[in-house]
Amino acid sequence: MKTFLRDTINYLDLFSWFFVFVFFCGSALIFDGSLALAAAGATAIIIEMLFIAIAVEIIIESLKNKKGIGTLTGFITNGPEAVCLIVGLAVGDIIFAASTPLGSNFINPLLLLVAALLSGQLLTLFRCHRGYSLFTIFGTASLAGSFFLLKTPHYPYWLFSALALTLPLFYLRPEEQKRQEEAFTFSPALWLLPAVILLTAAGYFLDPVVSFTAHHSRVPKGVIGFIVLSTLTSWPEFKSCLALLKRKQLVGAILNITVSNITNIWLAAIGVAAYYFGGQ
Repeated sequence: MKTFLRDTINYLDLFSWFFVFVFFCGSALIFDGSLALAAAGATAIIIEMLFIAIAVEIIIESLKNKKGIGTLTGFITNGPEAVCLIVGLAVGDIIFAASTPLGSNFINPLLLLVAALLSGQLLTLFRCHRGYSLFTIFGTASLAGSFFLLKTPHYPYWLFSALALTLPLFYLRPEEQKRQEEAFTFSPALWLLPAVILLTAAGYFLDPVVSFTAHHSRVPKGVIGFIVLSTLTSWPEFKSCLALLKRKQLVGAILNITVSNITNIWLAAIGVAAYYFGGQ
């Protein structure tokens, strides 16, 4: 497990942590917030999302030899987005609830491009199922962006459009290549349940941490969800894509992002439906 944790947390994570600090501290300076408390809130958010990311990485590692790992990873790496959605719904804030999964639909493709550049697979990736990939990415990003332009009475139209587009895209996704089984770096049976407990516990404290940071940095919670949390929650997808591309599993990397984007729409749709039909 020590080796797994060392491999899970690496120099790439420093970039995301640096971004979070700059974002919140810069906002506190510009909008006359509390720099010290904004920095403390940024640190707390990083720790929260780190625990969530570690839990997701353990779950992925435990299931990595399952058939269709690219598709499966696309679902599992949406665990942090699901946590943010549930937290937002629990406090009755639909914009905050939907902002993280929908914001991830913009961050995911950008991180896929970065992963392709770092692995030297950009041109090869672009030629692999290009039509499906581009249509899915642009379609789900358009759905994500359009939600924030709507007023509450129009939410049912968005729900219908979301399902009409994403259900066919999911069932028409390309098949993954067959892959050899890999050795586990730890016992899946021993660590899977603790990972789920860690994910739940971290999610419980997420809203107080975000509310504290939003207050002292003067950043609205919806903006935090759309930009900061979506970046941090997309980081597992980024590292999974990078690992898949280095193994030349191009379809798996594409499905990691496209299935993740589709699932993000489904998560937001569930949240919007619960908010709209549950009496708001």
